[in-house]
Amino acid sequence: MAALTRTLCCSVFRYSSRQLSMTCGVQAGQKWRKEHGLSTSGSEYGPMTDLPDWSFADGRPAPPMKGYLRRRQEREVLARRIVMLNSEVDRGVEAWKEREEEARRMEEHRKSLLLKPKGKLLMKNKSQS
Repeated sequence: MAALTRTLCCSVFRYSSRQLSMTCGVQAGQKWRKEHGLSTSGSEYGPMTDLPDWSFADGRPAPPMKGYLRRRQEREVLARRIVMLNSEVDRGVEAWKEREEEARRMEEHRKSLLLKPKGKLLMKNKSQS
């Protein structure tokens, strides 16, 4: 039964007029924009996206569009998150440095508690230094 189903499916795909494509679709110009340091699509950022579409005849700027306000809010949230994560990293580095300094002090303290040379060894060490 499985062989019959397999041959039936293969014959249906063989005579079908539609082809199944397994390649990924790339937006037109996406590679070129990335190579030139631009956004992957033309509508992510830039003057065509960020500047207003019109202004008043007397030179006053147009009120901000909803999309512009949304993108500005998203960027602000992202900037706040970056600052927060950066401060966390700074605190982590400071805590690591403090732990390293404490470990160094503990090692020095441990070495200071070791027995000191006495007698001939002490005199020998003083004469060499």
